[in-house]
Amino acid sequence: MRVFFSIITILFSLHTFGQVEEINPAENIKTITFKGDTPESQLPILRLGEYLVLEFDVLNGNEDDYYYEIKHYNYDWTPSVLVQSEYLQGFNEQRIRTWDNSFNTYQIYSHFTLTIPNEQTRAITKSGNYIITVYNEDDDIEFTRKFMVYEDIASVGVAIKRSRDVSDIKEKQSVDIAINSSILRFNNPLQTIKTVIIQNNNLRTAIKNVKPQYILGNELQYRYTKETSFYAGNEYLNFENKDIRGANIGVQFIELKELYNSYLYRNILRANRDYTYNPDINGNFLITALDTDNPKIGADYAQVHFTLELNKLSKGQTVHVYGNFNNYAVDNTTKLTYFDDESTYEGKLLLKQGFYSYKYVIKNKDGSIDENAINGNFWQTENNYKVLVYYRDLGARYDRIIGYGEGNSVDITN
Repeated sequence: MRVFFSIITILFSLHTFGQVEEINPAENIKTITFKGDTPESQLPILRLGEYLVLEFDVLNGNEDDYYYEIKHYNYDWTPSVLVQSEYLQGFNEQRIRTWDNSFNTYQIYSHFTLTIPNEQTRAITKSGNYIITVYNEDDDIEFTRKFMVYEDIASVGVAIKRSRDVSDIKEKQSVDIAINSSILRFNNPLQTIKTVIIQNNNLRTAIKNVKPQYILGNELQYRYTKETSFYAGNEYLNFENKDIRGANIGVQFIELKELYNSYLYRNILRANRDYTYNPDINGNFLITALDTDNPKIGADYAQVHFTLELNKLSKGQTVHVYGNFNNYAVDNTTKLTYFDDESTYEGKLLLKQGFYSYKYVIKNKDGSIDENAINGNFWQTENNYKVLVYYRDLGARYDRIIGYGEGNSVDITN
């Protein structure tokens, strides 16, 4: 089985940079939170030496055994040539030893927690891209997740600008970058330096392989007109059902069946409306519940019902609920069904109590995703941007991440 896993991993890794390499879990595994020192779950980007926490629920309460494996990858998510002892101190392929069962909930589940470093896996010693694989006692893969580890040896300045292309000035935001280091001397930066620009922790839409535009001594500058610009989108929608027995933010009413059912207010097409500022957490989510001191095992699950007013799309197009809660996956579990009598797309998702930030996207017949056809694009939208700087010196064997920068469009300028 482990040989089969290795072949599958390599095949997935040969795809383009994005979410395609990751394997999403079956229906019995929910609420995968993957984070560093942030309260809500988001894309983990860690400084070398910082800890990482992976948590997930298994909806059976059987206390099954689960194991994890960590592997190092190149910039383009192909397997690196490093052997395990070169990037990991301690043991790999270990059982997850921290778990607890849910308490006083309608939905029975076991909650698993993995912290790295731990007694078995004592340290990650190299920067770069990583994938953690969680598999069961039969060696079947349950799911995989990406994370990145960086060295803080280069400063990365990030400034968010309105688009320099007049045709897109109302819809796009541009990311300007300045990279310099007092420790490293960049050799042939057009070949050795690579960057990844990530909007709202979503690797699916990341921009990669942009070369430095200006080289001023040991400072690299990126001030492109189109190459580093993103569609700005719109503020995410959100709801909160921390009080599972009563309506809260975004929840119209509650109904108790086998589980609690939270019916959200009906959403509408926003692409043809004016922009309205609405604070959000940019697609992330936070588990929280009023009636427990420990939401990890005390928060319950609810069937959350989504409704979107929208005329029927063309044949082959589908509407999906989209966010970090399902790792921005677009599949049958997030697809909404069209109802002619109401002219609405409707669906339900089984979600743990908490605050969720989400939006609706369209999947086209060719498999491409239109993230903003329903929500619209407005240059005023608040977005978070992260920039990772990769460096492979001449003759080096792997891609280091030597710097990390972050910016927010709240500070957008012309």
